[in-house]
Amino acid sequence: MKKLLLATSAVAMMAGTAHAEDVKIGVILGFTGPLESITPAMGAGAELAMAEVTASGALLDGATVTSVRGDSTCIDAGAATAAAERLVTSDEVDAIMGADCSGVTGAILQNVARPNGVAMISPSATSPGLSTADDDDLFFRTAPSDARQGVIITEILQDRGVSEVALTYTNNDYGKGLADAFQAAFEEAGGTVTISAAHEDGKADYSAEVGALASAGGEVLVVAGYVDQGGSGIIRSSLDSGAFDTFYLPDGMVGAVLNDNFGSELDGSFGAYPGTDNAGAGMYVELAEAAGFDGTGAFSPESYDAAALIMLAMQAAGSADSADFKDHVFDVANAPGVEIMPGELAKGLELLAAGEDIDYVGASAVELIGPGESAGNYQEIEFADGVYSTINYR
Repeated sequence: MKKLLLATSAVAMMAGTAHAEDVKIGVILGFTGPLESITPAMGAGAELAMAEVTASGALLDGATVTSVRGDSTCIDAGAATAAAERLVTSDEVDAIMGADCSGVTGAILQNVARPNGVAMISPSATSPGLSTADDDDLFFRTAPSDARQGVIITEILQDRGVSEVALTYTNNDYGKGLADAFQAAFEEAGGTVTISAAHEDGKADYSAEVGALASAGGEVLVVAGYVDQGGSGIIRSSLDSGAFDTFYLPDGMVGAVLNDNFGSELDGSFGAYPGTDNAGAGMYVELAEAAGFDGTGAFSPESYDAAALIMLAMQAAGSADSADFKDHVFDVANAPGVEIMPGELAKGLELLAAGEDIDYVGASAVELIGPGESAGNYQEIEFADGVYSTINYR
């Protein structure tokens, strides 16, 4: 069946070339808001893939690819929807790389992508709820679901002999989804969550929240929040009051800003975020360094991969129309086929044009499962001497 689709694509490619002379991909991320310290490298990662493809001249017989940015704010569904509507109706993007945070991603999917038939691939929306969302086969993500992250957190805590934790989460789709997934996995494994309490972002004082967490007790405080918002506020209040001195930090809490804001105060704390030690990860870091940005940041590799999958699927379909290429995302992402690494997008495009199969491995060891999401690889981090570093892969 895959060979038949590719053969059909060759005919469609000749017919669709004119439409694809200038492919536009919307890049909608929280360039302001609670993840603004990590989104620059995410946007740069996606645009690195676009520049690579444009330079190759191999997409749809010489198409150029243009990035059109939009600000999701990460937390304001109305603002995110308006930004996405602009991208689709005014800028006429062919696809969306994004969004980032789960709540705004779901809003864009239902209010903009589905009504307009526009495909979107998120590099970082991790809510389990997105796995079962109605999407008309338009939505994919190169990040794993938090159902997987809940298991990872449990395994890391158990390996460290931690059996009792307090849990706080940002009061939105991401935070609640991750908190529920973790608590279910941890308690099933025999652990105890002494309290699971939401916190609101944007507050100046988190002493009341930390007081309740401290009263419940726990060996470690799990902070399922945002690094540039309430999550860091919870940590600061905990450290200042002496309520907790050891923290587990999931993906939304990992960023270099932690080193700047807390330094050695976080020594002994630990966490994890999506990442892999495959060859593609190292290749991507080198490409990013040459392009002038840090490719080791959270979700930057996944952003490169999300943009790459969009363009490779377009090539497989012979069309930049979402209605055509959405059915080819799985084909280019998974085996069988020639493995394609970061920096090899031209090779992938040329193979597809010749009717060959590819297996896009990319920067994050892409393998799509079930409802079009990453199977999930994580890198475990630990804080020592004032900075965090990767100590293991899972």
